[in-house]
Formats: sequence, C-alpha cells, structure tokens
Amino acid sequence: MSYGDDATVRKVLTSSGDTWAVVGLSNNTARAAYGVARVLQRAGKRIVPVHPKAETVLGEPGYASLAEIPFPVDVVDVFVNSELAGPVADQAVAVGAKAVWFQLGVVDEAAYGRTRAAGLDMVMDRCPAIELPLL
Repeated sequence: MSYGDDATVRKVLTSSGDTWAVVGLSNNTARAAYGVARVLQRAGKRIVPVHPKAETVLGEPGYASLAEIPFPVDVVDVFVNSELAGPVADQAVAVGAKAVWFQLGVVDEAAYGRTRAAGLDMVMDRCPAIELPLL
C-alpha cells in the first residue's frame, strides 16, 4: 500500500517549502540518508541534519532534535526505523512543519493518521530521491 498519492508527493516536493529536516542524517556516506540528502540539496533544498551526534553534514550544521532547530522547517524527512518514526512525526507536528516524509520501509499507520489529522501532508514508504526525477 502506498501512503501519499502522486499529487501529495508532487506538492511536498514542489510547494511545501525548501527547508527539509533529515532525521537520522549523519556523515556516514554509506547510509541512504546521506545520498538522499545530497539529492535534495542538488534539487535546491536546504537540508538540516537531525541526529543525536548533531554533526555538520554536507556543509549544514546539525541538531540533536527537531525541537532544537532555531528556524522553521517545512518538511521532516524521516530515516529512522518504524518503531521510532511515530514520535518523530509527532515532533514534526509540534514544531509546525508542513509535511512529513517517511522513507522507504518506514511505516507507522497510526502516526500517518495522527499527522494527517493534525493537517500536515504526509508521504510514507517512498523516497524523494526516486520521486524527484519523475516530476
């Protein structure tokens, strides 16, 4: 099942805003988050690394949590496992993000429902690096 129809995918990628918090992003270049963040950056998005280490990644300073980011974020892109993803979606609602994107393999139907009920757009179990070239 796909969560987030093509219209929602297009909206999040083109008009939800260009500041993307990437939760789970570190300097580990072997991780999918790093490659996807680089694709987003090349597409003109400002990436904001969110990781307990709060490392600077791809030239952007990192933060340990969404709550610590001192400016608004538009989209929260989630690269943590499904068990941890729900609380991240709730944090995205709390910080006023416009959309939440759960990466391929990250599924939490309850979090999807809560996030949509809070008025945010949400895409789940898809990858922006795959969807961007299809626009």
